[in-house]
Amino acid sequence: MKNFVTKKDFIKDIAIQRIDILFKMAEEVYRKDQRLANRYVELAYLIALRARVRIPKKYKYRICKKCRTYLVPGKTLSVRLRSRREPHIIMKCTTCGYIRRIPYKKVLKTLNKKTISSGES
Repeated sequence: MKNFVTKKDFIKDIAIQRIDILFKMAEEVYRKDQRLANRYVELAYLIALRARVRIPKKYKYRICKKCRTYLVPGKTLSVRLRSRREPHIIMKCTTCGYIRRIPYKKVLKTLNKKTISSGES
């Protein structure tokens, strides 16, 4: 058990644990009942707001910013890669049509550095 300095730290730790549990439950339940999975995600979002905690990145991209539905690639989410202008990933919610763009330029830079350094030796 962790030693908490304040009550706020304790509350934030519990909130993060509950968010994690709710997302895992949403993932398990999604095939049987999509509405229940969406409710779990909505509860996780409300817990994060109430406890003033950030949702971890691994779960953050599984929520639509506009309609708060649980995003599953191929079902409620379409994913595309674009290399024009700045390379980015396009994530489109099929429920409401919201489009989220995530640049992946940093990933390409690190890959290029690794290939250059391994090619010289």
